[in-house]
Amino acid sequence: MSSGQDRTRLLKPLLFALCLLPLLLLVGRGIIGSLGPNPVEVLTHETGNWALRLLLLTLAVTPVRRLTGQVLILRFRRMLGLFAFFYAALHLLIYLWLDQFWGWSEIAEDVLRRPYILVGWLAFVLMMPLAITSTQSWMRRLGRRWKQLHRIVYAIAILAVLHVLWLVKADLMEPAIYALILALLLAMRVPWAWLSMRMRRLGSVARER
Repeated sequence: MSSGQDRTRLLKPLLFALCLLPLLLLVGRGIIGSLGPNPVEVLTHETGNWALRLLLLTLAVTPVRRLTGQVLILRFRRMLGLFAFFYAALHLLIYLWLDQFWGWSEIAEDVLRRPYILVGWLAFVLMMPLAITSTQSWMRRLGRRWKQLHRIVYAIAILAVLHVLWLVKADLMEPAIYALILALLLAMRVPWAWLSMRMRRLGSVARER
């Protein structure tokens, strides 16, 4: 077994534990009653924030790999993405169950009245096919279309940041930081995408000759 595989086997359980830690801390706070006067709001916001943070970390994997040359980091991207979906699903479940008590008419009214909820719903719906097709078997089945499908993650991240920006009314510092990080991660991809497109065109011209 290669050293890269050895490190992956050691680091994956550690990453799994770190990704699960925010949930465990929330559960611990709930048990000792330190979630404040509105625990449902705290649970909703914290799970949503962690979904966004992990989504941004997922997007940061490729730039970090390009800047450092460390290919090993790519092996952790899927876990980060799946945990982002996991926290987004918890965020939605808490809203539907503990906040709205499965009152679908009230939920529909809430969605129409508050655009940030509609944007959040859309982001979650777009995350679902990415989570479903994250396995190696789906990668083989979809081939080139797998990469095309998973580019939706950029739209999901933009929607998620908008969701947070529109939700917060007073202190915009944290949402602004998320927006800045996302803008940086997207901007870093522009020259690489241009270079890749340029290389493909040159390769096409060379083949035609």
